[in-house]
Amino acid sequence: MDQKDWARKTPFGILRKKPSFEAWLLMPAVIILLIITIYPTVYMLYMSTIKYSTLPQVPSQFIGFGNWIAMLTDQDVWSSWWTTVLYFVFALGLQILLGTAIAILIEHSPFLQDFLATALLCPMFLAPVLVGLLWRFMLHDSYGVYSYILRSLGLLDKATSLLGNINTALPTVIIMDTWEWTPLIMIIVLSGLRALPTDIIEAAQVDGASFFQQLRYITVPLLRPVFIVALLIRSMDLLRYIDHLMVTTSGGPADATKILAIRIYENAFRFYKLGYASALAITLLVVIIILGRFFINILGIEKEEVTL
Repeated sequence: MDQKDWARKTPFGILRKKPSFEAWLLMPAVIILLIITIYPTVYMLYMSTIKYSTLPQVPSQFIGFGNWIAMLTDQDVWSSWWTTVLYFVFALGLQILLGTAIAILIEHSPFLQDFLATALLCPMFLAPVLVGLLWRFMLHDSYGVYSYILRSLGLLDKATSLLGNINTALPTVIIMDTWEWTPLIMIIVLSGLRALPTDIIEAAQVDGASFFQQLRYITVPLLRPVFIVALLIRSMDLLRYIDHLMVTTSGGPADATKILAIRIYENAFRFYKLGYASALAITLLVVIIILGRFFINILGIEKEEVTL
């Protein structure tokens, strides 16, 4: 490697390199993106060290790590973290398994592949608020269709409300989220299946490999980058979005469905503890970043091999 090539590949060489015309065109958008992302993050870090006051006549008070200590010693926060973990693991696991299975079935369907893929995408096109309202009406104790069917089959007691019972509320919202977002996993995996090299699969078929052997040794390993994209997208959304939860349970009953994002919302906009909510939000952001890095590492794929 000569000196010129080394200068191009080092950070200092990049800084000394004259920006191209395309770089100058992108620079305003990059600067705006940095402003709207870095400034709120830095300001949120600052807010996590103060007792923020919403009253003009009462100044905010600097308390250092007070919000962080209160967060670490708050049993309700740890309870929300446990609920978040349960919600995250089961919802993400169900969506990955069902989405992959449906994609494989559609890909091997002898007819109407495009029609089936398009029809199954319908739940994803609904707004999360509408999904929450739809499921709340369908699960209503008096006139809900789903509740009536389950009671007719003897699977649900007449005195039990699926969204109002501590034992059934969390599984119900997990199924609700799975119903809405499994099509997203399906379409991502289906796109990956149609991009697989056919020569490898044909060679395996000639060698006498069964369907499950092809799936285990060829299809799944080649779909690892696709799984990373699906895991990253859904993991971030599962930890952040609370629209359907707020419409159906609002974190209840008895905090049975109160994931951390709902607790952040309550502390910020219901109790006006903006400093405390900032500490919780930063913690959630760090966890999302760690999860993203974990998914990439656990599947054994380098960052430059994943195209997002």
